[in-house]
Amino acid sequence: MDRDIALTNADARLLDLVWDAQPVASPELCRLAEEKLGWKRTTTYTVIRRLCEKGYLRSEDAVVSALVDREEAGRAEGMQVLARSFKGSLPAFLAAFLAGGSISDEDAEKIEALIAHYRRKG
Repeated sequence: MDRDIALTNADARLLDLVWDAQPVASPELCRLAEEKLGWKRTTTYTVIRRLCEKGYLRSEDAVVSALVDREEAGRAEGMQVLARSFKGSLPAFLAAFLAGGSISDEDAEKIEALIAHYRRKG
């Protein structure tokens, strides 16, 4: 079962770097954060510390790795958006998302296949 994950924008941005590079030495992570995010070393270490305190990262012997995977964090973030902005209504979310334009036949088929798969599961 997924745990309750609450990420700030900064948390999510740093986690993306960690997921792509892990395990990663903290000086290298600072270099990546400076290059890709424009962050100073102190900012990176602050976010690393916060993510360690939340239980999402581990930093041992100056090597950082994620304790939560990308999919788990994505699910949690999606559920938070759904609850906060659409009162938990998936149809309301999809209607708002699709109101922005059209989707390709390929994307529509993938969504239909996902719905069919999860309908059979429950």
